[in-house]
Amino acid sequence: MSKLAAHAKNIALHHSVFALPFAYTGAFLAGGGPPDWQTLLWITVAMVGARSAALALDNLIDLKYDRQHPRFTDRPMVTGAVRRWEVIVMIVLNLAALFYAVLQLKPVCLELLPLAALPFLIYPYMKRITFACHGVLGLAIAMAPAGGWVAVRGTIDAPMLVLCLAVGIWIGAFDAVYGAQDEAFDRAHGLHSLATQFTAGGALRIARWCHVLCILCFVVVGMMLRLHWPYFVGVAMAAVTLVYQHHIVSASDFHRLTQVYFMRNGIVSIAMFLFTWMSFL
Repeated sequence: MSKLAAHAKNIALHHSVFALPFAYTGAFLAGGGPPDWQTLLWITVAMVGARSAALALDNLIDLKYDRQHPRFTDRPMVTGAVRRWEVIVMIVLNLAALFYAVLQLKPVCLELLPLAALPFLIYPYMKRITFACHGVLGLAIAMAPAGGWVAVRGTIDAPMLVLCLAVGIWIGAFDAVYGAQDEAFDRAHGLHSLATQFTAGGALRIARWCHVLCILCFVVVGMMLRLHWPYFVGVAMAAVTLVYQHHIVSASDFHRLTQVYFMRNGIVSIAMFLFTWMSFL
């Protein structure tokens, strides 16, 4: 049980709260309501498999940096609770689960799988290359609503693209906020981020405007699909959450940028999904 717990911590299983609700949101919007339970099941397996493989791969590739980072001393791979070969096995198993789940969905999902998987496969290397690394992470998470939508409808449509844009901007800007506290560490180790390019204060300002754009995109999705008022209540809740998150962090004070702060951001994805569902009731 302790080994399983270590692996669950290594892949931050509870962080599924960011991508999975948006996969469901995409599926509900594509079908004009809840899809059949088999489709929902395989969307779930595919999403959990994809993000678990992505997190494990990221931790494996970044291990040399994590061992030097003072905030990451308790990570399972740093402490030795999880070994490298075990992580490789977990990555293979999760990719296998992703592949099998996609096989159960519409054929176009398999055709698009390489394109959908590419962002999370290359993301771990992006901080070594460009300050736009947050955008690549946003693109990877944006594949969640895209996958849910295509799994149900089998097509790529304008509302889906706007929804993906909203989700990508949301998580990319949030990653920039969370990474701003690592400006000094990243500079010292030759890594890149918005903070190293524009300073922590600049990164926070850019993230604020990105989140404004994110909320506008959510509103546009609702208007394009002519959704009922509960959907827009969800958008309002997401907006209030983001305003609060920005209010409690500044370039000179990151003490509230904790795991609680990180998980509170999940209110955005959960609210959007639940109120999207309610809009079809």
